[in-house]
Amino acid sequence: MKIICIGRNYASHIEELKNERPDEPVIFLKPDTAVVQKQFPFVIPEFSNDVHYEVEVLVKINKVGKYIDAKFAHKYYDEIGLGIDFTARDVQAKLKEKGLPWEKAKAFDGSAVIGDFINKSELGSLDSMNFELTKNDEVVQKGNTQNMLWKIDELVAYVSQYFTLRTGDVIFTGTPEGVGKVNPDDVLEGSIEGKKLFRIQVK
Repeated sequence: MKIICIGRNYASHIEELKNERPDEPVIFLKPDTAVVQKQFPFVIPEFSNDVHYEVEVLVKINKVGKYIDAKFAHKYYDEIGLGIDFTARDVQAKLKEKGLPWEKAKAFDGSAVIGDFINKSELGSLDSMNFELTKNDEVVQKGNTQNMLWKIDELVAYVSQYFTLRTGDVIFTGTPEGVGKVNPDDVLEGSIEGKKLFRIQVK
């Protein structure tokens, strides 16, 4: 199982972090050890003092695909989910300063929350889905997939040019503005179109 993540896919988040707008999708990977097991908390790693939540719409691949045309990409997934890309922002800043890869900041153990999945047929247009993240019952991130720089089918097609997609692979499609720090005892909950797909506590 591969976790393929897309960075800088919402203009508002790019501005929020004062990053440069990319000409094509930014891709990085997380290993399967990044996934927080169901019913377990997210544990803030000892090497960071500034871990941020980033809520993201997820796509679960349902069959093997390579060099997929965007117009056929919808055939390679049936389910949509929601998750969190936890980011050690202080570690990432140091890596970016030196032009180094982000993996230590993005792919550490427990850095990926993968919530429940729902059939895409229940969601209407995937290019106009509302989703949100609450922290301690307060909404901290709200997004709509219509604001993606690259839509879901475009991402599936693009990623497949570089990586063979296999059944069970998950694509994280990017985060909107509103990212922020987590602290011990925070409770994070995420929903798409009012359907709650995960709840996780921070330790």
